[in-house]
Amino acid sequence: MKLLRFFIFVILAVSLLPSSIAAEWQWSVQISGIVSNETNDHPQAFLWIPSDCVQVKGVMIGTHNMTEETLFESALFREKMSEIGLALIWITPGWDQKWDITAGSQKAFEQMLDDFASVSGYNELKYAPIVPFGHSAMATYPWNFAAWNPDRTLAIISLHGDAPRTNLTGYGRDNMEWGKRTIDGIPGLMIEGEYEWWEDRVNPALAFRMMYPKSCVSFLCDTGRGHFDIADRTAGYIALFLKKALEYRMPATYDLNKPVELKKLNPQNGWLAERWHPNQKKRAKAAPYKEYKGDSHDAFWYFDKEMAEMTEERYRRERGKKPQYLGFVQKGQLLTYNPQSHVKVAARFLPEKDGLTFHLKAVYTDSLHTAISDEHSLTSPEITRICGPVQKVNDTTFTVRFYRMGMYNQRRTGDICLLASNDGDKHYKSTVQELTFRIPYRNTEGKRQHILFPGLDDVKKGTEAISLYATSDCGLPVYYYVKEGPAEIEGNKLVFTRIPPRSKFPLKVTVVAWQYGLAGEVQTAEPVERSFFIYP
Repeated sequence: MKLLRFFIFVILAVSLLPSSIAAEWQWSVQISGIVSNETNDHPQAFLWIPSDCVQVKGVMIGTHNMTEETLFESALFREKMSEIGLALIWITPGWDQKWDITAGSQKAFEQMLDDFASVSGYNELKYAPIVPFGHSAMATYPWNFAAWNPDRTLAIISLHGDAPRTNLTGYGRDNMEWGKRTIDGIPGLMIEGEYEWWEDRVNPALAFRMMYPKSCVSFLCDTGRGHFDIADRTAGYIALFLKKALEYRMPATYDLNKPVELKKLNPQNGWLAERWHPNQKKRAKAAPYKEYKGDSHDAFWYFDKEMAEMTEERYRRERGKKPQYLGFVQKGQLLTYNPQSHVKVAARFLPEKDGLTFHLKAVYTDSLHTAISDEHSLTSPEITRICGPVQKVNDTTFTVRFYRMGMYNQRRTGDICLLASNDGDKHYKSTVQELTFRIPYRNTEGKRQHILFPGLDDVKKGTEAISLYATSDCGLPVYYYVKEGPAEIEGNKLVFTRIPPRSKFPLKVTVVAWQYGLAGEVQTAEPVERSFFIYP
């Protein structure tokens, strides 16, 4: 009876949680030409089109490393993409760090866009300009993609990553040789965090500008930020960069059923601004290209005055402030900081009785991260999700929630990465600290568990929500995620979202029911998929 009351409490608590950890992605297709070594299966690509989008003007494409999904599912970023008509594609698992066309990447990419054009109803996806985007180990491929697709690349974004043609790739191996290829006239943005700063990463970008004077390479030092995060202000910066790429490069009119003839940029029509230096007190003034008084060999290109000044403001914001430091407390103990580790702090998975809920607290520490400190800004730090099967409940409470990444990736399914951050104040700098841990996946001991998930009937467009009735034969609460379709999970309900106006019907929705089990007592159940269609 006590166990029954406990699970009734859990089910009620679930309904009080925020909505699904992942935002909607209305369509998905398999990349049939590629087999991932992470899953031994084809990667899955997901497409989001703004709900009010009549015409897709471009597509930003990122694969599964870390913060690609963080940016793509940011409410602020999606709002900005809605304003400019840019669609998003996220591919999991990660796919081709080099963009090696000899391995079939180009053919698979083109087939993916053809498939999305067919399933979504937005035929212009076959020809729409592309923004290749990648973080860290996936941050080299955007430059190489552009070199092999110069006529189709709208802009290039390498987040916490690499310079074009760098000899220091994010994935740690040889780069692609371009031959006579260039990215002249294509705006490219490299972003490097202040707390990951490494001169050997930025210098190749400066050298590239000198070697290719017709190139348009912008640079942002993500001041007050690190390698594993993407702040709203950084998302806003990227959004403005993309808005300007559309403004400066798209023709006034074009045929939706043909490739778009993008305008090539002349860097001399833009602005120059000095590169960022640690602890710099005096900077050359940003200015139009031909009026710049600083050393042009030590400067980067920007679209215009607004973009250059936004960059300078990012640098002014943190200049001259005192540093502050963050750590994590778990079960009353400050977690160990390991400066030799890529992710400096690791936690253990210590769940409550439900096997899912766990607690962590962000705290200010001294510079050695060995003791809690009173030297910090007036506001409290917060913890947010970077990636992985986790959802934030409140400032100190989190819960395991699987999502459309799926539950069969042995490398990634159990990996959780969180971020402690504080934006600082007039005295203290913005600061961040990442944390990682791995949940046991799967639970393989104890009683076997099966999910019964009845089929879902097709619905008419305009239906607001439907209830979900999956059950576990072990009596544990069953949870859900939306794999594809214009819908989100709220407790035990599937709530439909706005459907983009040119969507092709019927529109497929796939929901997955899952149950993680209880360590040592109940095994993880096989997830169960159910699909249905929305009809006009």
